[in-house]
Amino acid sequence: MPESPFSPRPPTAELSARTGADGTSAALRPRALSIDTRPDGARTVVVVRGELGLQVDDELRAALRDALGAAAEGIDLDLSGVGFCDCSALNVLLGLREQAVAEGKTVTICSVGPGAERLFTLTGTLPLFMPGPENSDGDGDGEHALGVEVVQLRRAMQTRPTIDLARGVLMATFGLSPQDAWQVLVTVSQHTNTKLHRLAEDLVTAVQGDPLPETVQHEVAAAVARLSP
Repeated sequence: MPESPFSPRPPTAELSARTGADGTSAALRPRALSIDTRPDGARTVVVVRGELGLQVDDELRAALRDALGAAAEGIDLDLSGVGFCDCSALNVLLGLREQAVAEGKTVTICSVGPGAERLFTLTGTLPLFMPGPENSDGDGDGEHALGVEVVQLRRAMQTRPTIDLARGVLMATFGLSPQDAWQVLVTVSQHTNTKLHRLAEDLVTAVQGDPLPETVQHEVAAAVARLSP
């Protein structure tokens, strides 16, 4: 009988070698967060570098809110230096976007690296942060676009807890870092042509006893195996 894809991996010498003197895995220690702001007319440019996850949510949220408050029209985000972005960081950005809309401002992404772009693309939220048709001639298009944005915003915020749970399942089951668990989710989603939030629901349900489809089991096991050196 083949081994279940939810069987934990045994400790390896490679994993031990990545453990620092403080007892934490090097893979679990994110690069230091760097946030630089500069005024640009009525807007503020915010350059973010590092890895965006649960460990830096509070710092990221506070810095972005300060930047939004100081800008008359909104902020432009440069995320080209972001190496990793998870759903908790996306939730911070979506909350900022919602605050900006309430204040009559905008939050746009002017540059984004592959890691963060993948998350926005998979969750369908990238259009929320792109410059939109601001010069509406009153034919209702602007109102319709705003309605679509709100639906996308709510959908992304609703699916985030399930995706985080699924990532936690993979981390606990296979001893993965947050980055590796996210990579497994993305890879399996792509290889099985399954929406990320639907895959997350299946993984969480599997923990409660419902079996994963055989194709998904195979892809999870393969994705985890590819992470090994």
